[in-house]
Amino acid sequence: MERGLKMQKVSFSFVGRGILEEFDLCLEPGVNRTILGMSGVGKTTILKLLLGLLKPDSGRIVIDGTDVAKISEREFIRLRKKIAIVFQGSALFDSMTVGENVGYRLLEERELSESEIEKIVLEKLSMLGLEHAIDHYPAELSGGMKKRVAVARALAADPEYVLFDEPTTGLDPIGVYNIQRLILMLQEQGKTTLMVTHDLETAYAVSERFSFLHERRLLFDGPKDDFAKADIPAVQEFLKPTEQSLFRFDSE
Repeated sequence: MERGLKMQKVSFSFVGRGILEEFDLCLEPGVNRTILGMSGVGKTTILKLLLGLLKPDSGRIVIDGTDVAKISEREFIRLRKKIAIVFQGSALFDSMTVGENVGYRLLEERELSESEIEKIVLEKLSMLGLEHAIDHYPAELSGGMKKRVAVARALAADPEYVLFDEPTTGLDPIGVYNIQRLILMLQEQGKTTLMVTHDLETAYAVSERFSFLHERRLLFDGPKDDFAKADIPAVQEFLKPTEQSLFRFDSE
């Protein structure tokens, strides 16, 4: 069976505005990739398309050899279990405890007993140094702890692919370091990771391959060591902004 996540010639627009145009992406098993680009260029859109939260205007999205447009909703839900995401804002339920947040997806699936779910929840929280916070609510946690709870929730269903949406946004240097170490730990455990970010330090710390998105298109795809040497004006401007960059790229 062919494995990996692929986007082939994917185009997507929103309210008449083009976001992606014939965009290609290949996330091979075991290869850890970062999608880089300015804020507002559509990096998060890519993750939502892979998860089926959005549908492309054209092109193909393929998960482990299966074109998702050619299967039923039930089959897609089963296939999507291989993928988990850690959202930028953590997206925890404020009315649930940490333990309930981590076990939520497993409870919804109703495939395991409560005792089995409790065991998995404690195991994931312990792995991230959060077992002491199992009965706390999100409002009682720091930003870095919320991110770690979100990672624990993503891991609860034992996905093959873990997607990260701007995982270091809003964190202090220690929080950033913790997230970097967590992503590397997941890779050591055999997970395949895809991160979208504009945090170059974290990208270089955790990824092997870079994709650079600019004005709806993929401008660079290759090993991280080749990125800085790429003879592409937009890449060089991203790496080393000049006076000409001033106010050109506003976040959306």
